[in-house]
Amino acid sequence: MTTTRPSVADKRRTFQQLHDAGCFVLPNPWDLGSAHFLQGLGFKALATTSSGFAWSQARADGQVPRDTVIEHLRQMVEATDLPLNADFESGFAVDAAGVATSVQLAVETGVAGLSIEDSTGDAARPLHDIDTAVERLRAARRAIDKAGGDVLLVGRAECFFVGRLDLDETIARLKAYAQAGADCLYAPGIRTPEQIAALVAAVAPKPLNLLIGAAGPLTMHEVAALGVRRVSVGGALARSAWGGFMRASKLLAEQGRFDGLADAASGAELNEIFRGHASRPATP
Repeated sequence: MTTTRPSVADKRRTFQQLHDAGCFVLPNPWDLGSAHFLQGLGFKALATTSSGFAWSQARADGQVPRDTVIEHLRQMVEATDLPLNADFESGFAVDAAGVATSVQLAVETGVAGLSIEDSTGDAARPLHDIDTAVERLRAARRAIDKAGGDVLLVGRAECFFVGRLDLDETIARLKAYAQAGADCLYAPGIRTPEQIAALVAAVAPKPLNLLIGAAGPLTMHEVAALGVRRVSVGGALARSAWGGFMRASKLLAEQGRFDGLADAASGAELNEIFRGHASRPATP
């Protein structure tokens, strides 16, 4: 029996609907296998992780070329029946025109959403000034609208990530990005219930994405009660996988011990998870 896979349009429509109400988890796979596994667990959508993918390519986060990321997005879209949100870093350009070109290429891969950061990568000037950041978001919005407008645009304020722990600045940036056309707002590094509630109220009625990248006291029930619409984990799942791999490898290399392999997944289970997956037709 052949199962019809959802089209790109189907996935984008589903993704938009997920943001209308409630709260959902958007886990972050870093390769085809992790994407397929997460789909099997029943998640409703997925998001790429720039850091997780970079590490799989023996690069640091932010050092993967745009063309490589575009091909990665294309493969990830084809690997799963779920909507895929692209961690599109800072748009692989400084100027607005360059961001628009990059966004057009990302949209053509079939992603259902993509995020644009306001970070510069320059430690001396870690964030674009707000006027430049807004123009970059507007350029991304125009590129999406030109392609049909059904890709969800996420505006990211990286203030807390770069050490500017100013909630008022973060709120001002998120509000500006919402006015510039962002459909969803995101401020990684926000952690406390008070901070979260303040951002939810500031961007309402647009949805807020919350990053939870480490173990902590908040549960999904509590996050939902604060008004968060979606939760992602960034590179945390990739770091968890790397953590097990590194511990087992170091025990073997440094002490000649094999007990680090005790928690290894079963080969039979992995074969069962992936059996037949590669033969599926690509998403239409």
